[in-house]
Amino acid sequence: MLYKTLALIDWHAASIALIAFVVSAMIVVLGRYIPLLSGGQSSLSAVQAMHIKLTPRLGGLAIFAALLAGLPFTPPTITDRYTLFIMSASFLFAVGLAEDLGLGVSPRKRLIAAAISSVLVMSLLDVWLPRADVPLLDDWMAHWAVAVTLTLLVTVGVATGFNLIDGVNGLAALTAIVAAVALALIADAAGYTVMVHLSMMLAAAVLGFMVLNYPFGFIFLGDAGAYMLGFVLSWFAIAVLNNAPEASTWAMLLVVFWPVADTALAIWRRSQSRRPAMAPDRLHFHQLVMRALEIHFLGRGHRQIANPLTTLILSPLVVAPPMVGVLFWDQPRMAFISVLFFAVLFGVTYNVAKPALKLLSRSFRAAKSTKESGGRR
Repeated sequence: MLYKTLALIDWHAASIALIAFVVSAMIVVLGRYIPLLSGGQSSLSAVQAMHIKLTPRLGGLAIFAALLAGLPFTPPTITDRYTLFIMSASFLFAVGLAEDLGLGVSPRKRLIAAAISSVLVMSLLDVWLPRADVPLLDDWMAHWAVAVTLTLLVTVGVATGFNLIDGVNGLAALTAIVAAVALALIADAAGYTVMVHLSMMLAAAVLGFMVLNYPFGFIFLGDAGAYMLGFVLSWFAIAVLNNAPEASTWAMLLVVFWPVADTALAIWRRSQSRRPAMAPDRLHFHQLVMRALEIHFLGRGHRQIANPLTTLILSPLVVAPPMVGVLFWDQPRMAFISVLFFAVLFGVTYNVAKPALKLLSRSFRAAKSTKESGGRR
């Protein structure tokens, strides 16, 4: 699989990666002199904040600039359609960018923006999710109202999912790169060469940004970047399903499994506590892992190590589902079984990690209390 991936890299992708890196580096340098680029103090005080110093959150700008620069590299047969797609996605990007600049765009408005961008794609390109590979539901997919509604749920859900997992250095970027490469490999196996080119350019753009994001976190992806990546990847997957009839919808789900699973768990978790579905918290998988590292292994004050180490620890869980998706790209039954397997693994692992973290926190507080009381004597 690694050999196949390397074989798909061309000078176009290398150029895109370089552009994303250069723009990211420029943002990092300018961020030292322009406070607006760092999003303001509110980004540090947010409930879900995982960093300790102001850092530019405009990685999405670098990735979007790289995608725009890649327009001349797109195959001539789809240049016009791809341009319309990027134009449609730019609305969501602009709304996310406003949030990254500290203008305070609510999660609800960002969801609406994602939905509007998806409606634009469907309207301009006359394309949507063609099937679900679910008995009975596929019969209803022939009705445009069902197909459009399901398409909105998928594209908005995946875009939101990438934003939710964007909490530690490199996690969302790694997830996006692996997903894009997986789509390229599936497209290559299906003979859909256009998507091979587009997916590898996307992977290259994210890689150029990731060089400065991981492990030291000189720049963050931001809402514009996270939403854009989820949005583009979900539509790339839909394009594969439309142009490769043998491709499995369940394999596409495996490609973006981690953000989808994290989003589904967040919705369930908040519903159980009777909190709004979009209310932020600190109970995402990556947050539990990082806090466990800080409490039990590294100690408080070592977040600069715990943050990137969290991505390293989670990387096998992030990479495995897309790899299986590539393996079973044209086998719906095996892909479905794989989705069930990873869903159970995700849920069980999380349910083990959460009480373990509570126990560690309790032990830490007890040890700290004992130490302080001993010092007073």
